[in-house]
This record gives sequence, C-alpha cells and structure tokens, in this order.
Amino acid sequence: MTGAARHLALLADVVRAATPWPVPFADGIASLLARRGERVVMLVSGDPFWFGAGSVVTRHLAPDEWIAHPAPSTFTLAAARLGWAIEDTGCFGLHAAPFERLRPHLAPDARAIVLVRDGAAVAGLARYLLECGFGASALWVLEALGGPRERIRQTTAATCDFADILHPVAVAVAVAGGGDVLSRASGRSDDWFAHDGQITKRPVRALTLSALAPKPGEMLWDIGAGSGSVGIEWLLAHPSTEALAFEADPVRSARARDNAAKLGVDRLRVLEARAPDGLVGQPRPDAVFVGGGMSDGLLAWIWANLPRGTRLVANAVTLESEALLARWHADKRGDLMRIELADAAPIGTRRGWRAHYPIVQWSVTL
Repeated sequence: MTGAARHLALLADVVRAATPWPVPFADGIASLLARRGERVVMLVSGDPFWFGAGSVVTRHLAPDEWIAHPAPSTFTLAAARLGWAIEDTGCFGLHAAPFERLRPHLAPDARAIVLVRDGAAVAGLARYLLECGFGASALWVLEALGGPRERIRQTTAATCDFADILHPVAVAVAVAGGGDVLSRASGRSDDWFAHDGQITKRPVRALTLSALAPKPGEMLWDIGAGSGSVGIEWLLAHPSTEALAFEADPVRSARARDNAAKLGVDRLRVLEARAPDGLVGQPRPDAVFVGGGMSDGLLAWIWANLPRGTRLVANAVTLESEALLARWHADKRGDLMRIELADAAPIGTRRGWRAHYPIVQWSVTL
C-alpha cells in the first residue's frame, strides 16, 4: 500500500506494510512502476480524476493494469455544505500551482472553490486576493471534509488569521471588492502588460487575435514576442490552448514570462531564441504570429517547413517590412490589410487627431 503519510496514518491500526508517497508527487512514479506485476493499493483524496492523482498515474499504465474506486470530490463536498451550484463555480486545484491562475476569474460576485496545499497556503491565498483589490471577498475555510475532523469557518480575505488549519483543506471564495477585472475580450488594455514599448498595442492586438482565430487545443508560435501580449491573449482564449514565444532579448524574455505568470497563464513557454534557427525541432503550431524579426528568410522557412493549413499572421510597421509582405502577398495571396489609427490629442485649446504609425497585416493559410 502507498499514499500520502496523512492517508496512511488514518489506517495505522490495520495497515502493516505501507510506503509513504514522496513529495513532490512526481518522484513516486518510478518506484510505483517498479512494482509492476504486484497488487498495490494507492490511497488518494476524493475523486482521483478531478485535480487528483488518478490521471497523473494512469498515463503511465495500460488500461488493464489499474482500477479506481472514486469517492466524492472535495468540490462536491464543499458545494454540498455551502449550497453552491458547481456549474456556476470555478474549481481550481492549486496544491502546487500559483494563485495567479485565479486572476482571469476574479470579478465581483464570482465564486470559486480552491484546493490548496496546507494552512499556510490559505493565508497566502487571502494575501493574494487582498493584493488584487479583492480583500472584501468572503472565504470559507473547509477542513477535512467528509470525515470526523470536518470543520468549516468563515472569514474575509482581509481579516483571515486562522493559525490552526487542518489538512486537507479547501477554500471557497465569494469574490467581492474593487480590484481590476480582466476583460474576456481580445485586446486587453496595455496596462495589463509590463513592456518597454515593444508591444502590439491594444487595437492592433485585437485585430491580430481575430486573424489568428484561436481554437481549443491549438498551439501558437509567437515570433518576436516582446512583452508576450499576443501569446498571453491566445492562452486566455481557452484553457486548452498552448503557446511558444520566441524572443532573442533576455530582458524581454523574462518580462514576457512575468507577464504571463501575473495574468494566470504561466503555461506560456518562452524560448530565448532567434528565428528561424530557434524554431527547428519545436512542436508544430496551428498558427504563427510574426511580430518582430521579420525577414524574407523567416517567411521562406515557415513556408518550407510548416504543414499545409497552418495559419500565418504577420504585422509590419517599417517600409521595408511592408514591402516584404506586399511581395509575399502577391505570390501567396491571403489578406493584406493596412491599419491606420489615430486618437484625439490637445492642439492648443482644442483637439485634433494624432496619427499612429500605420500597420500592415498579412494573414494567410499555408
């Protein structure tokens, strides 16, 4: 038998030979697989296939090598105690994941049930909500649900000070407060992204994401990522999307990673590499965005090496890049669009239109 030490402790009177599962969880996979052919019982909490250990373990096993006996999940037990509809509640497993993954979901009146590692993590979650401007959020600390040690206590993110929280623990959150809410539409405010000016600005970004047309499960290559804003918005489109960002500048690479983490999409992979050399050997994309490092050689490499059906969107701001896209459009077709934007600005005591550099956008399917 194997399982977390706290699980094995519950059966101390009946279990003689048991091996505690190590931390981090992945370290136990090899020793489990080494026991192939033996009868092994593994104890895990609740429903093992909902933010649980089940899918992590079974991906290494054949279908006839395992059988699961699920119990009610913590989410089910928490919703039953609070009377919440699970279909209207965000469910998050953040045992070993950053609280920032909640960021896209933080809005007044939103509800979430969050699985956390321990009592210290409860305090960390409360601090994070407070820092985001949602200190007024109501919290229910739900300890050891479904067992004799079960306890439920209510507080707020701003006043949470429990020091005796039992494990396992979940936190139910009813979001309240005046913090900034991340829009669900493409073209989020530039203020959400730290940058040095190397960023696809909000209106152009909205048009770029529209042309890239992210779909569930698809992979994006963001070439010349800068602040990472396009790749980040691609990931915000759906939880199953993936993105690889290529950025040669180490400072910008680090900034793109930080931006992604802050907005809850730490799954953005940022490669400190220059295209096209850095593209070799990477997982094939469904869509490619070229926002920097435009060259004839890069476009030729993309056309020669990526499969038919790949969507390509390239933005140009210089005359040289614009001429390059015009030439490729004449040969490969697709859509070539010139984007001209202006905003109102003071002219003495009156106002006038302040023009931005025009952007030429080429979108095409290989």
